[in-house]
Amino acid sequence: MRPIFLGLIAACWLSLPAFAAEPDGPSELITQKEALRIAVQGKLAQKAPARRAEQLALLDYYSVPDQPLLWVDDKGLNDRAKSAMGEIAKADDYGLRASDYTLPKPDEFNASDAKANDWLADAEIKVSYAVLDYTSDARGGRLDPQRLSENLDPTLALPDPAEVLGSIAIRSDPAAYLRSFQPDQPQFEALRQKLLEARGGGKPAEPAKPDVVIIPDGPVLKFGVQNEQVVLLRKRLDVPAEAGANEQLFDKDVFQAVRRFQLEHGAAPDGLVGNGTRRMLNSQQDPAPRHAGGQALIQALIVNMERWRWLPNDMSSYYVTVNIPEFMVRVVEDDKVIHSARVVAGKPDKQTPIFSQDMQEIVFNPYWNVPNSIKMQEIAPYLQQGGGFFGGGWDTSVLARHGLRVRGASGRDIDPDTIDWGRADIRNYDLYQPPGPDNVLGTVKFLFPNKHDVYMHDTTQKNLFAQSVRAESHGCMRVQNPQELALVLLHHDQGWTQANIDQALYGEDNHVQLKTKIPVYITYFTIKVNDDGSISTFNDIYGHDARMTAALNGKPIYESPVASDSDVVAGQPWSPRSGGPRPRQREALDNDFTRALFGF
Repeated sequence: MRPIFLGLIAACWLSLPAFAAEPDGPSELITQKEALRIAVQGKLAQKAPARRAEQLALLDYYSVPDQPLLWVDDKGLNDRAKSAMGEIAKADDYGLRASDYTLPKPDEFNASDAKANDWLADAEIKVSYAVLDYTSDARGGRLDPQRLSENLDPTLALPDPAEVLGSIAIRSDPAAYLRSFQPDQPQFEALRQKLLEARGGGKPAEPAKPDVVIIPDGPVLKFGVQNEQVVLLRKRLDVPAEAGANEQLFDKDVFQAVRRFQLEHGAAPDGLVGNGTRRMLNSQQDPAPRHAGGQALIQALIVNMERWRWLPNDMSSYYVTVNIPEFMVRVVEDDKVIHSARVVAGKPDKQTPIFSQDMQEIVFNPYWNVPNSIKMQEIAPYLQQGGGFFGGGWDTSVLARHGLRVRGASGRDIDPDTIDWGRADIRNYDLYQPPGPDNVLGTVKFLFPNKHDVYMHDTTQKNLFAQSVRAESHGCMRVQNPQELALVLLHHDQGWTQANIDQALYGEDNHVQLKTKIPVYITYFTIKVNDDGSISTFNDIYGHDARMTAALNGKPIYESPVASDSDVVAGQPWSPRSGGPRPRQREALDNDFTRALFGF
C-alpha cells in the first residue's frame, strides 16, 4: 500500500502550480517543499528495484518528514547540485566515464511550465542516483572482478549508499566529498597524470635531455670490476670518484648507486649492471606497452587505475605487496620500499589469484602437503602408467624418487605398493614431502590463510629467477632470497636478528606466529610510473587487461587466456572442470610433474 499511496500523493502534487508562484507565507513554502519531497519518494517507489540498495537508501532518506531536498529549489538546480554535477563531469579525468551518469540539463527547466514540478522531482532523483553511482564506481564498483575471472578476487570496500547520502547532505563542498572517494595513492595520481597527457591535456611530458649518458653493450659490471664503462656509469648515476681514486673501479659507492636505481625502477637490487639494467639506464622514458599507442595506451592506463580502486586507501604503514606481471615482491614501510625480491608466479593455466589477506606466520623447514590438484592431474596418471591387466601392478617409483610419503586416515604412513591405485581415490590419502634439501618449498614458507590455498615460499629451482618471464608455478609464489625476507619481516615484528633466523632453521616445521598480522596485497599492475616520470610496462600474462578492457567497453569477455612468454591470445584452455585429464605424452607428463614437485 505504501508505494501506491505515495504515488497518489506524487500525482496530486505534480498537478500543482510550480514554485514560480509566490507563496503567501513561510508555512505555504514549507508545504510546497514537503510535497515535492513526497513526490520524489513516490517516483522512487514506482521504479523497478533493479538497484535495490540505492533505491532503498533514497526512499529512506526522502521518507523523513521535513527532510531538505539536496539538489533543487524553486529556481531549479541549486549550487550544491552544480558543484556535484561539475565534479561528475570530470569523471573521465579519473579513468571513469562521465557519460555513464544520467544528469538533468539545467537549461531545460522552466519555472512557469506546468510540468516544472515533475522536472524538479526527476532532477532530484537523477542527481542523487548519479552521486551514488559515482562514489561506488570510484571505489571499484564498476566491475565485478569475479565475473571476469575466478582468479580476480580483491576485497572491495564499496561505500554504503545511506552513509553517502547522509554525509553529502551536510557537506559544504559536495565536489570535494566526491573526489575523496578516488584512490589517494601516489601511483594512482601518477597514472592519472599520464592519462591526461595521453589525451592531450594535463602536464606535458618533459623533453628528453640531450646529454643523457648511454651505457653501451658489454660485460656484466659488478662490484670490484675495473672497466672503462664504469666511468660512464658514474656519470649516469652522478657518482664522482673521490680525488685520486680510480674512476674505472666499480667500488662501494657505485654499487650502492646501482642498487638504488634498480630499486626505484622495480628491478631486483642486486647491484649488477647486465643487459636489463643497461636498458633501464639508457631509457629516459621506458617504451609504452607493446599493445599501446594512442587509444590502446589510454585503455591500459584506465585498466590499471581501476585496479587501484580494489585496494584500500590506507594499506597500513607496513605491508607486503606482490605484483604478478612484474614478478616482484616488496616490503613497504611508511610509503618507502625497504626490501624487494624476484618471485616466480603461476603459469597462465594455473594462475596466482589476485587478492588481499594478512600474513599470520612464517614456517622454517616446512613440510610440503601435496594439494589435490597435483595429486589428480600429475601424480595419479603417473601411478597408473604401469597398471592394468598387462602392466603387472602400479608404478609407484615416482613417489620414492621425489621423497613423497603416503599417509592414510589413521594418520600413519602407508606403503604405497600395498594400495590398489586402480580403485583407490588418491584424494583420500595425504601425500607429503618431509623437510630436507629436496623439499619443493625450500627452507621458508610465508602463510596468509586464504580460500585459494596459496602462499609464498622458497624453492629448489633457483635458476628460474634469472628468467625475465617467471610464470612457472602452480599458483603459489616462490621468493628469491626468502631468508632475507623472513629476517626483514621478523625484525619488524619481533626484533629478530640473523642469529634468530639461523636458530629457527635448525628445527623441522618450525612455525613462528607473527605478533602483529602483516597485510599482503597480491596485485596485477601492467603499468607503473617511476619516480622520474618514466613508465615501466609488464606483460598481461593472464589476459586480465584484455578482459577488463572488454568489460569496461561492453564487449564480449573471453573466459580464460592462453599465454606465451611474449604475448597473450584469447582462448579457452583445458581445465580440470572440462572433463577429466587431458591426454598427454608420458614425457610431457613427467616434465610437468617434475616442475610441480620443484615449485608448487
